[in-house]
Amino acid sequence: MLQHFSFKPMFENADLPGWTFSFFFKNTRYTGEYLKEGDINWIGETPPDEEKLKKMIHELMIFHVYD
Repeated sequence: MLQHFSFKPMFENADLPGWTFSFFFKNTRYTGEYLKEGDINWIGETPPDEEKLKKMIHELMIFHVYD
């Protein structure tokens, strides 16, 4: 389960899509960039269970950003 998920726009002009995000998974902090196409670029270490986590991140971003 993701803990302490947070995100913010990558650009000052909020009309430009792209967000940075961070969360904790298994007591390790991970960060990345969520791009307008739905692609995820990890900053630093790639988490285990990457595909499972990508699905969770997509769901959270759709709920918070696009809804």
